[in-house]
Amino acid sequence: MGCGHFRTDVSYLSDLEAYLADLLRNRERLAAFTSADDWAKTETMPSDEEIARVRRLVQRVRADLDDLTDEDRAQIREAIAVVRRSRTVALGMPRIRQPLPDVRPDRTL
Repeated sequence: MGCGHFRTDVSYLSDLEAYLADLLRNRERLAAFTSADDWAKTETMPSDEEIARVRRLVQRVRADLDDLTDEDRAQIREAIAVVRRSRTVALGMPRIRQPLPDVRPDRTL
């Protein structure tokens, strides 16, 4: 797809569907925004190609699911629930706020 955020893994299907809905919603919002310059709308509008690629990916994952038995789908749903729970836990390095810039560098302390 060109983007490393999503995978063809079935556990990303809900994320892909949400992303597609966002793209379509943004396209409609921008199309209805009449006071913006055409160049601005063109630059911010999701491309038809990107929307088509995400749609194809969603359809491919859904088709793969449809080919499975009910038992296999149930097992996959359980596995997806476990995987998605583990993704929500993000233990990373603590963030440290950057110091505010000195707006008057010529001032002495």
